[in-house]
Amino acid sequence: MPRSNAPHGRTGRPPVTSRARILAAARQIIERDGWEKLTVRRLAGELGIGTTTLYHHVRDREDLLVQLLNEHLDQTLRPDLPGEPRDRIVAAATAIHDSLAAWPSAAEILTVDGFLGRLGEPALRVVETIVAGAVDAGCTPTQAANVFRSTWYYTVGEILVRAHSAHSTHRRAGDERPADRDAFFGAVDMSGMPSLAAIGDEWPALAARDTYVPGLRAFVDGLLAQAVAGAESGA
Repeated sequence: MPRSNAPHGRTGRPPVTSRARILAAARQIIERDGWEKLTVRRLAGELGIGTTTLYHHVRDREDLLVQLLNEHLDQTLRPDLPGEPRDRIVAAATAIHDSLAAWPSAAEILTVDGFLGRLGEPALRVVETIVAGAVDAGCTPTQAANVFRSTWYYTVGEILVRAHSAHSTHRRAGDERPADRDAFFGAVDMSGMPSLAAIGDEWPALAARDTYVPGLRAFVDGLLAQAVAGAESGA
């Protein structure tokens, strides 16, 4: 019987680990279990490598999350900017909204203090667009920062509420509602709430409508008007 020239035991090179493979596996963990469950040790286990090998590519969990955010934003944040300052603000905020709405976990991560300041150049250029647009519209730098902060809160809040609502709706899809909960507001006596009673069961359909951009335009108009009025009055 011919002898094999193959060595005994484990053969071949160790698993090749690339940045793209690491980030893809990390995002898979987040989408399956939530970003809070992502750890370097867990990611190494998913990839079948040691944590020491993984640390050649990422410094720690926070660095891993920053890399994930920057990769997603670099690929999806492509605003088409008009000339007017107010319209540039709206377009940039809408671009942020659409990018994060495609991956709501990114919006959740960015609500943690410190992450916004560690984003890469493409993301910060969109922030710059909003701040510069506010300055061009007559705001002071401080007021412009407030315009960004306010539009940021509005944008992230809209994304997270919709994402959580969709998750809850999906989770309850197979549940049967009790007989006394057939109406949207259930068995609550609505006689003292005529406005809500008039809307009644239309509420879910109305709440599901996409009103982000019209609301954003009105919101930005109000912020800019308030800033300009404050500057004129010396407040």
